[in-house]
Parts: sequence; structure tokens; C-alpha cells
Amino acid sequence: MKVEMLYDKDVQTNYLEGKTLAFVGYGSQGHAQANNLRDSGYHVVVGVRPGKSFDNAKTDGFEVYSVAKAVKKADWVQMLTPDEVMSDVYKESVEPNLKPGDVLGFSHGFNVHYKEIVPPADVDVVMMAPKGPGNLCRRTYKEGFGVPALYGYFQDYSGHAEDLSKEFAKGNGAARAGLLETTFKEETEEDLFGEQNVLMGGVTALIETGFEVLTEAGYSPQLAYFEVEHEMKLICDLIYEGGFNKMYADCSNTSEYGSYVVGPKVVGPESKQAMKDALENIQNGKFAKDFMKDYRAGFPELYKLRERSAHSLLSEVGEGLRERMPFVKEADKYSTPQNA
Repeated sequence: MKVEMLYDKDVQTNYLEGKTLAFVGYGSQGHAQANNLRDSGYHVVVGVRPGKSFDNAKTDGFEVYSVAKAVKKADWVQMLTPDEVMSDVYKESVEPNLKPGDVLGFSHGFNVHYKEIVPPADVDVVMMAPKGPGNLCRRTYKEGFGVPALYGYFQDYSGHAEDLSKEFAKGNGAARAGLLETTFKEETEEDLFGEQNVLMGGVTALIETGFEVLTEAGYSPQLAYFEVEHEMKLICDLIYEGGFNKMYADCSNTSEYGSYVVGPKVVGPESKQAMKDALENIQNGKFAKDFMKDYRAGFPELYKLRERSAHSLLSEVGEGLRERMPFVKEADKYSTPQNA
């Protein structure tokens, strides 16, 4: 189904006038959204536990409180903690301090869609989900533009939930690039599918497998790294700028021909079925249950897999080569996801 793209001119901006917006979490997205909304003229406070995120928010000039105190002061509570801890933070510090008529905002529908969080009936529950990482949201906002975003609502108590989500998105700079309407269910399921099958899971598995094939065939790990990982960014940049057509136009006829002939054999019917199976597990809630079960057990599976990835030959070779290429490094002090 085709949805209409909205822009700045399509969004009213009087629903949040005089309101206080509390950002629960000050990581990558929390930092970006809080600063963008403040720069757009809204009153913003931050609710976060003591630690790195608390210190960063203080340094950036925000009023910083405990989560409970920030919620008490706010008319809008934007939940931007990691998915796995969000329901605990909500139950402990947010839910007891919500007031009738408040707005409960999210940038990912995971906790609401899978009922880890069940909001009270007397608040609006809305979404503004930027289609880009926090550092990009902040940088493009400061440059006078923004990244596209999804907007929508789960619960419309005031009768203006959709308008509220659009105004919040506009304040984040997203309406400069375009807004698309969604639902909590659609955003959650599509987002998880994209991450698992293409953007992260699919891409990393493809790179790792290509690296293994080359090194097992006797090619140098350093050469293999450049061929299958380093150049991936360059190709993705071309696709980002102009789709497949620009990518093919900027590459050789040899590479284009090989892409058409070999690509569908590498990612063929078995891969498509695996994607369908993954989507089914997202839709029926199995993935969410497995993820939250691992979290509540202390993340044994996640930490085991993370350790294996961090110490693979590909990771070690890449780390050594990148040390000689400082131009590929860009520190982001807000990017640590564990900082809520």
C-alpha cells in the first residue's frame, strides 16, 4: 500500500506549545532528539540514571533529573532506553508518575507491540521513528536538513495523537526530509526484519562468508578484508546516493555483469525462505520472547556471540588495517547503547 510523504508545510505546530518534553535515555537517539527539539524551541529535560549519559546531558546544558522526577515534570515522555531495559524502567519510574493527558512517545514499537509495556488508557501513545542513527539525525538537523521518519500512534486519548507525533517529528527536523505514516505493529516487524535479514544480519553474514571463502582458498586476509568489507561502504554509498542504477553506472561492466549473473545464486531460494522464516518468528513473537529471555538470564547467548564476532580473524585483520586509516574513524560519545 502506497503512503503519502508529508513535509514541513503539511504539519501543524501548535499542539506542543508550552509543554515540557522529557527524554528518558540520553544515548545516540536520546542525545540527537533532545538537542534537536530544544533547538526547535521546545522545553526539554532529560531523565537518566547517574553515569556517562547523565554527565553528557549535563555538559550539553540540559536540566537532568532522575527518570521519576523528569516524568513528573513532563507533559511528554519520550522513551529512548535500550529495548531490553525499557519495560523495567517504565514499570519502576515512568508508569507510577504518568498523569492523565500525558503523551508517551517511542521511537521503536518493540515494547508496546509485544506487550512488555501496557500503557494506561488515559494517555496518548505515539511514535516518531527516525530512519537513521542518532549522530546522523543530529548532524543533518544542524546542517538545516534532517533524516526521514515514521510517525503514528498506538492510542489516541486526546483526539490529537497523530498531530502530536507529526509535530514532534517536525521538531526533530524529520519533516524537512519527509514523514511516512505507520503503526506500531508495522514499524516493529519491518524494522526487526530489515535488521536481521539485510542491514545487519544479512550483510555481516555475507561479508564473513566471503572472507572465509577467500582466505580458505589461500588469499591473504588483508586483501580479503578490503575486497569484502572495506569496499562495502563505498558500494552502499553509491546505492544510498542513487539506487542500484547509480551503483552500476559508477562501476565497471565486468562487475555489473558478474553481479547480475552470480548474485541471485548466492542469495537464492534458500535465503528467501530463511527470510520468510525469520519474518514469521517476528510476527508470532518468538524472536521477541527469545531475546527478552536471554536478557533476563543475563544475556549469555548475546555475550557469547558478541565475543566470537569480536575475536574472529576478520575482526582482528580489520582492526589492524583501520588503525592505519584514521580517516575512517569517527568517535561518537553518545553511541554506547547500554547508557540509558
